[in-house]
Amino acid sequence: MSELTDRQLVDAFRNGDSDSFGVLLKRYQNKVFSYILMHVKNRQQAEDLFQDTFVKIIQTIKSGAYREEGKFLQFAIRIAHNIVMDNFRYGSRIPVTDGPDKEKNIVDDVRIEDGNVEDQMMREQVYVDVAKLVDMLPDDQREVVHMRMYDDFSFKEIADITNVSINTALGRMRYALINLRKMIHEHGLDFSLDV
Repeated sequence: MSELTDRQLVDAFRNGDSDSFGVLLKRYQNKVFSYILMHVKNRQQAEDLFQDTFVKIIQTIKSGAYREEGKFLQFAIRIAHNIVMDNFRYGSRIPVTDGPDKEKNIVDDVRIEDGNVEDQMMREQVYVDVAKLVDMLPDDQREVVHMRMYDDFSFKEIADITNVSINTALGRMRYALINLRKMIHEHGLDFSLDV
C-alpha cells in the first residue's frame, strides 16, 4: 500500500479503507508535527494541535470537501497552519513550558566515546546559538529557514505552503542568511568549529 500515490490513498480512505489513512499519516507526520512545533515551541501543545490537525483532515476528506489541487502535504500543512493560528487567536494566552531540562548523565553518555567532550559541548553550544539567532529573524524569514533546514521542504513546497512564488521563498531565505551573518558578527560569535 505504501507504493500508492497520495491521491489513491485519499480515494481509498474515502471509500472506507482506514489503513490507507495510516499510510498517509506515517508518510507526513514528521513534517506536519515539525511545522506545528516550530510555531508553538511547546511539545505537549504541538502534540495536541497535531491531533486536532489530523482529526480535521479526516473530517474534510470524509465530508467530500477535500479537493486534489496539489499535494496532500500542502493540504495538511495548510490545515495545521489554520489550527495553529486559531490556537493563537482563541487559545490560552498563558505560556506553557515543557518543564525543567532533562539532566544528562555524562558518565553514561555514548557520545563521549566518539571524540573529545569539549568538542561535543562546543558543537552543542553552536547549535543552541544558531537556533537563538534563527528565532530572532523576522517571521517570514524564520518560517522559510525552519521549513528548509529543519523540515527539509523544497523551495517549491515552501512556496506552495506559504502561498508565495518560488522567487519570494528563495528571497526570504537569502535575506535570512544575510541577517544571520550580520547577527553572528554583531554578537561576536565564532562558528569556525567543524560541525
